[in-house]
Amino acid sequence: MLDVHKYKVKEITTRMACLSLILLALTLACLSMTTPAQDRMPDIPSDKLTEAQKKAVAEFVAGRGTPPLGPFIPMLRSPEVMLRAKAMGDYLRFKSVLPPRLSELAILITAREWTQQFEWGVHAAIALKSGISPEIVKAIANGQRPTGLSEEEAIVYDFCTELHHNKSVSDGIYAKALAKFGEQGIIDMVGINGYYTFLSMVMNVARTPGQKDAESILVPFPH
Repeated sequence: MLDVHKYKVKEITTRMACLSLILLALTLACLSMTTPAQDRMPDIPSDKLTEAQKKAVAEFVAGRGTPPLGPFIPMLRSPEVMLRAKAMGDYLRFKSVLPPRLSELAILITAREWTQQFEWGVHAAIALKSGISPEIVKAIANGQRPTGLSEEEAIVYDFCTELHHNKSVSDGIYAKALAKFGEQGIIDMVGINGYYTFLSMVMNVARTPGQKDAESILVPFPH
C-alpha cells in the first residue's frame, strides 16, 4: 500500500508541475501579445551623435524644418542613407506628377501591406484631408477592396495591389495606368510603393513605435 501511495503522490506532483508549465507558457504568450515591442533603434542623444550624424541632422532640419522622426530616426545610423532617402521622399511626397490624393492612396496601400503603424497613423489623416473618403481608408485598413472608388482611384488601387501581391503588374492594369498617368506617372507610382516599402522595412526591423497618443489600428494579415 505504501508503494502505491508513493506512486500516486509522484503522479500528482508530476501533473501539477506540467500544469504549472502550461500556465506559465500561456501567461508569457499573453504578455507577448499585449506588451509593445521594444524600440530597437530609438532617438540618439545629441551628445552621442557622430560628426557625420550631426551634419546629416542639420541638413535634414534645413530641408524639412523639423528634426528627423519616424523612419529617419533609425536611418540616422547610416547618415548617407538617411539623406538620400530624404531626397527621394521630397520628390515623391511633394513633386510627383500624381496628385496628392492619389499619392496618399498609394502610401496607405503600402503601409497596410506592411502593417506599418507609424506610416498609417501619419498618412491616414493626410489622405482624408486630400480627399480620400473615410470609407475607402477604413476598407484598406481592413484589407478589403474599397467600394465607391473613382476611376483614377481604382487604377491606383489595382496597380499598387497587383504590384505588392504579384510582384508585377498585368497588361490590362498597366494599359489603364499608362492611359491615365503616362509613363512618368507609372514610374512615380512605382517609386511611391517602393519608397514606402523601404520606410516600412526600416521601421518594422527597428520596431519604431507609432505616433504618441495614436491608436495602432492595423491588424497584421494572416501568414
